[in-house]
Amino acid sequence: MTKYELAVVLSAKPEDETRAATLEKVKELVTNFGGEITKVMETGKRRLAYEIQKQTEGYYYFIKFEAEPSCPAEVESRIRITDGVLRYLIVKDELGDAAVDIAPKAEEAAAAPAAPAEAPAAQAPEAAPSEE
Repeated sequence: MTKYELAVVLSAKPEDETRAATLEKVKELVTNFGGEITKVMETGKRRLAYEIQKQTEGYYYFIKFEAEPSCPAEVESRIRITDGVLRYLIVKDELGDAAVDIAPKAEEAAAAPAAPAEAPAAQAPEAAPSEE
């Protein structure tokens, strides 16, 4: 089975119950086509980069799942017509959980003191002109 990650942006207009029902419908699509959900992450309400369907905010969810290679195409064809879904994207999750570990390492690198600059290399003495 291949690991995938589904990013979904849901409309911010409906109530929490409607949004939760839409998320459950998306998760059902994954499981109906043979996928096994391993993790669901909610990043919350965020401002969209540009207006989509006259909306400027949306709720972001990331669903990690394992499935056969035919599953993502089936899920995409159904999620495309699901009400309340503004945007979606399914990608292969080649990094797995290592992607989650990258952020703390980047913060540690930023907090670490910079290496001292090396002293400039001594310049080689110029060669004396040769007598010919």
